[in-house]
Amino acid sequence: MLSFWRALLRETGLTRAGRAGSAEVAAPAENLVQEREPALVPVPTGAPVPGAPAEETAAAPVPSPVPVPTAGMRASSLERTLQSLVERLGTEHPDTITARNNLATKYAQMGRRQAAVQQFELALEEARAVFGEEHPRTEIIRENLAWAYEDAERPEDAAAQWEILLREREGQFGSADEDTVEARTRLALCYRRCGRLDAAIAHYQRAVEDTRSTEQRDDLRLGLSVAQSLAGRHDDAIGQLRMVLAGRRRRMGKGHLDTLKVHHRLGRAYTQAGRGEEAVETLRDAYRTALGSSGDPEVRRLTLRLRRDLAGAYNAVGRHREANALL
Repeated sequence: MLSFWRALLRETGLTRAGRAGSAEVAAPAENLVQEREPALVPVPTGAPVPGAPAEETAAAPVPSPVPVPTAGMRASSLERTLQSLVERLGTEHPDTITARNNLATKYAQMGRRQAAVQQFELALEEARAVFGEEHPRTEIIRENLAWAYEDAERPEDAAAQWEILLREREGQFGSADEDTVEARTRLALCYRRCGRLDAAIAHYQRAVEDTRSTEQRDDLRLGLSVAQSLAGRHDDAIGQLRMVLAGRRRRMGKGHLDTLKVHHRLGRAYTQAGRGEEAVETLRDAYRTALGSSGDPEVRRLTLRLRRDLAGAYNAVGRHREANALL
């Protein structure tokens, strides 16, 4: 079932930015900019052309393929669309606001971070004036701006937008709605990047309680463990990693790359906590498992990191002979 936001996006023509370069970034809305090329089926030289005289067949030209528009060409098209709408309808017309949002989304896709932020800020200002603070269109643009701030490494500005979105979504849809959980998760991450670790931990914990997705819960626990580790709460971080590791072993098997990554992180967490023998035991177990699953190139790379960290753990507890055997 589509979430409220995804259904709304289809109806309004607004594009959702998401993280630039990720699958969450939507393409420009078809109702604003038509960028489809006609499908061409080239006719091979010498092949009979239906309805053509035999003597003309050999001379029939082969259609040249139409160039595929580049990102820059698409951005230029969106810029022209926006300029035209501004001139005809003004800056505060709904179609103009939609066009500005979609241009900003294209800038974000292209990595033009500052340009994307500037256009999203303008679009949000216009949407607030036209639709009001809590209108769904305003909220979509606010979310896009929050993502753009994150991509531009402005976590404090992003957090301010996620705070508003979280408050509004929690009031409208409840704490367990997937879009509410997403807003809380992004807010927790921004708080973590700002160094507001206690607030980040509180929001991660609440999101863990509210999400219905096992996979998302694992990801949230991993984010929570990072925040706890940064706050010096190493034992709490280890507890979160142990839960994720147990779950992934059940669902994926102990030799799966995603399981091994968590196993590795758990070993490093023991090292950070000063629990040397447990670090050795955990990293050694992960290393041996990775050796038996090293057909995957990613697993082989992880195996090398595990070998290095296991050697460091051996040295940390004075087991230098075993460390040297790995180096």
